[in-house]
Parts: sequence; structure tokens; C-alpha cells
Amino acid sequence: MATQKLYAGAKLRETRQRLGLTQKDFATKLGVSLPYLNQMENNNRPVSTTVVLALAQEFGFDVTELSTGDSERMVSDMREALADPLFADAIPPLADLRLTASNAPAMARAFLDLHRAYRQTHERLASLDEALGREDRGSQQSPWEEVRDFFHYCDNYIDAVDRAAEHFSHAAGPGGIRLHALKSLKSAGLKVNFNDSAPVRQFDPDSRTLTMSSRTAPETQTFQLLLQIALLHQNKLLEATLDLARFQSDEARSIAKIGLANYFAGAALMPYADFLAEAQATRHDLELLSHRFGASIEQIAHRLSTLQRPGAKGIPFFFVRVDQAGTITKRHSATRLQFARFGGACPLWNVHRAFETPGRFLRQLAETPDGVRYISLARDVSKWGGSFGAPVRRYAISLGCEVRHADELVYADGLDLNNPHVYEPIGISCRICERQNCHQRAVPPLERRLTINSNRREVLPYDVG
Repeated sequence: MATQKLYAGAKLRETRQRLGLTQKDFATKLGVSLPYLNQMENNNRPVSTTVVLALAQEFGFDVTELSTGDSERMVSDMREALADPLFADAIPPLADLRLTASNAPAMARAFLDLHRAYRQTHERLASLDEALGREDRGSQQSPWEEVRDFFHYCDNYIDAVDRAAEHFSHAAGPGGIRLHALKSLKSAGLKVNFNDSAPVRQFDPDSRTLTMSSRTAPETQTFQLLLQIALLHQNKLLEATLDLARFQSDEARSIAKIGLANYFAGAALMPYADFLAEAQATRHDLELLSHRFGASIEQIAHRLSTLQRPGAKGIPFFFVRVDQAGTITKRHSATRLQFARFGGACPLWNVHRAFETPGRFLRQLAETPDGVRYISLARDVSKWGGSFGAPVRRYAISLGCEVRHADELVYADGLDLNNPHVYEPIGISCRICERQNCHQRAVPPLERRLTINSNRREVLPYDVG
């Protein structure tokens, strides 16, 4: 099998500029000629093995960043945007999309922003719900989407916040992180109360009183204590991070601040180095990790998807949470698998079946249309209301990675990984899925011709060419 050539001109140019080197000096350190470097930076030639090794040896560069990161995600995002019927007759080939994402990432993001603005305007015009138009945002990206994309393009890893949380966690004494959190809040002059009728967390800045619900699970209480510590003790760090992000609205900044506080809480509950070592030692057994760190299964799965610290990366996982209607309420992927931003998720994915088997882990071997194979784990994570008659919030989560990492997962034991027939065909969404014979297809693929035969009917009322 031929080795895929590596074109990473934008990343190479970005690295040089960050180091403050001219092309001539950079070429000298990499051991290549100036014209050759110029051609690589403009993606006219692939990055050679010599350059990859020099990057690692001379600058300590994590060479995996050359083949992953924004480029693949932007290609996936552009393909999903181009699945809009608006582009049905003008869809560029995949090679052009990859070239744009690699050579002109700013242009790619501008295109995605433009399509997002168009889609939002179209939805407002088509909707009869006046509430959607009560705030005139023009073509501005919605705050939720802006914050989601911020974490998405940061690989869901915020280094400064992660390290601050790790430092806080390591200061905990024999009583553990919960006692350490309570002492930290009380030492800052806060009163902490627990009662049945309180919301999950409520802070009164005037009386400096933090009230917590005693009906929530212990791991939720600990998480909320740590979140409050982030908002009080790490406010300067959170604000500095928000300044760098340059959000377009106050709403987006406020949402992102809560997101960063949540990030701190998870990272303090499961400090990076300790958590990574334990995850590797247990072969990523979610239940063992839940017991070891006093965290919920969902918190463990989400934390596993954030282990992307340069020089100490964990397995690249994808993580997603869906509700019973199939709506994605949380999502992140450090893998090549990207979730649909416009439309529903693939119904063949095992996360949708988790509601049928509460309390059980479901395993799935799956293959996407690009030929990449994954192992996917799914489980329901119902959140009980704490009393009879209280509403129960029902979700399902999925955690997975490429099957090449399967030996590092306890959940892969006993699976026939080498049998191509056990991999279920899944996609991102029907509109951009190229599979021709999917029995669960909801709408035709936009990149294929359809044949309609009124004298014959198979599972689908058309044949995909």
C-alpha cells in the first residue's frame, strides 16, 4: 500500500513564524534548501521524512500535529456545509477542500462563518416561532455555536486552565479533593450549606454563601464545589483566557466562562498526569476510573477526550452525548470522526441503542465511508431527580477511538478485530454519506445521481448511482 504524502504547509509556516525565524534560517536548521522549504510551505511539495525528524530533534515539535488538528476538522465541516441543498450543483471535489483547509485555513473558516450566517437567517425566515427573532443578531454566529467551536478548535484542551487545576488537586491532603475544596472555600470566607430544596448550586455574593443540593450525587456535588473555586480563585486566569479568545458577544463570553470553570472542575477532579497514568494502567476501564477518582461515568468519558497535552497525549478519543430524540448535547472528537453539525447523526451508531439497555456498556466495531475503523462504547447516563415524581433526564454517551488503539482498551477484549465483516457501516449524516445500499438512509446523498424506477421498489424508493 502506498504511503500517503504529508502536505502541511500552513502548519510548517505557522511553526516558523512562532519561532521568529526567516525562511533562510529555518531551512538551514531543517537541513533543506530555501526553495525546497518555500515549496513545502506552499504545499507544492510534501513534507519529507528528513524535515519531520529535524522538527522533532531541533525544536521538540510534536510531529503528530502535522497530520491532525484543524485541517481535517475543517475539511469535515466544509463537507457538511456543502451538503446543504444550496450547493447541490456546485460541490467542489474533496481534493480542493483539503487544499483549501491546508493552504488557506482563514478562507475556510470565513466560508464556514458565511454559511452559518446564511443558515441562521434562513431558519429565522422559515420559522413561525417569533421567539427565535426576539434578539436581532443579524448574521452573527450564535453564542452557543461560537463557544462550541472555540473548544472544538482547541482540541478540547486548555493548557493553562488544565495545569492550574492539576496544581490545585496536588495540594489536596489525605482527605481528598472534596475536603480540600470545602476548606479552600471556607478559608476564603464562604459559608457552604447543603439542603434538600436548593438548586444544584447557588452562590449569593452578598452573604458569600454557597448553597448546594443534598439530593445530587456526591460526584456532582464535588464537581460543583470545584466549579465555584474556579469562578472565585481562578477568575483572573479565566478572564485572560477569554480575552485571548475574542468572543463576538457578551453572551458567548459568559457561556465560555462557565465552560472554562467546568473544565477546571473536571481537570481538578481528574488531574492530568495522574488520570492519564491510571487510564493507561486500567486499560481505560471507565468503571475502575470512576471508583478511583470519585467521578461519574460521563465525567470520566469526557475527561478521556481532553487528554491532548503536547508531549503527553492520551489516546485520541471522540466523545458525544445525545438525548432520546437523537439531539447531540455534547460533542468532541480528537479523531478523524467528526459529528454532524447540520442534521441528525447516523442511526446505525450504537449510541442510539444504549437507551434500550440501561446500565450496560454496548460495544461496536464500526467503519466510516473513508475506510477508517473505530471501536465505539455506548451507555445510558440517566440523571435522577432525587425524589419520587421528579423528572429524570435521560441521555446516552459514546466514547470511541480508531481501532488501531484497541489493544489499549479493556473493552476490545474478545472482539474479532481482524474480521472485516464485523465492522458496521456508519456515517456522519445521510446527506454527505456516500454509501449506496444503506437500509437506514433518510435522505439521498447530494454527491450521487439517483435512478428512479417506477416498476421496481427495494428498501429505498431510488437507486444511488
